[in-house]
Amino acid sequence: MRAMTELLLTGLLMVGTVAPSYAETSAVAPGFSLPSIYGGGEVSMEDYRGKVVYLDFWASWCGPCRQSLPMLDQLRQEVGADKFEVIAINLDETPEEGLAFLKQFPVSYTVLVDQQKLTPRQYQLMGMPSSFLIDQQGVIRSSHTGFRKSDIEKIRKSVEALLEAPTVSGSDKTSTQGAANES
Repeated sequence: MRAMTELLLTGLLMVGTVAPSYAETSAVAPGFSLPSIYGGGEVSMEDYRGKVVYLDFWASWCGPCRQSLPMLDQLRQEVGADKFEVIAINLDETPEEGLAFLKQFPVSYTVLVDQQKLTPRQYQLMGMPSSFLIDQQGVIRSSHTGFRKSDIEKIRKSVEALLEAPTVSGSDKTSTQGAANES
């Protein structure tokens, strides 16, 4: 069953290239309210208005996520959680799969779970991992699919640019594609 879910989710993520990409618009980040993977209350995208947010979609079966999650955690600690936040949305079939992954690759940032798989459709995911850099006003400024170690410096520069210019026009959006994995 898990293999079938992974295959279907991967297919869902790879289809949809016909739909408009957020990289081509100045779209306001779709709202959501999801539970923490650790239990407890729900977290809303609106809770982070005023901060630069790196919204990261991941799953335990995603090979590049083994590199990206810890590197994003380090970036958040270096930049400062008072002005920059990483929010990770787990797309595993069960929260237990994500929790097992997080035992091996712990992070200090917010990790949510979307068991109904609504946010991948809202954000029009094209692959795994997929991420969106969102400015202080809640506007998607860039999207990124895949991850390799060298991507973290590009992400850092994009975050720092948004922090230096809190009011950015919608015409500065970019899209990047990372390799599925780095050897």
